[in-house]
Amino acid sequence: METTRQLKVARLVQKAISQIFIKEGVSIYGHCMVSVTTVRISPDLSVARIYISIFGASPKDVINNLNQHKPRIRFWLGNEVKKQLRIIPELAFFHDDSADYAEKMDRIFDQIHRKNDAEEE
Repeated sequence: METTRQLKVARLVQKAISQIFIKEGVSIYGHCMVSVTTVRISPDLSVARIYISIFGASPKDVINNLNQHKPRIRFWLGNEVKKQLRIIPELAFFHDDSADYAEKMDRIFDQIHRKNDAEEE
């Protein structure tokens, strides 16, 4: 269970990283759409696990590019939140595949629904 402080810092980091991606995204990962879906902060506020949703590119390539540019992104994050945070967290990027999972589940439910409709006729 996350504390109120963790939630506030996570929200702050999410907004700041989103702004960084808007400003500097093309130079980091190219021409694709990347959005920050969730940020989880460790209890000591030293590590931020950033989950991103990726459209228009290979998730593996984008995650690799983000990891290569992690020091620059952390520097920009520090400039964005230096008035609010004393310690800038280390960054860890992960692909958020919840949209893919939801799409897969929708297809399964549609197949079941069509099968039930065919049996009723």
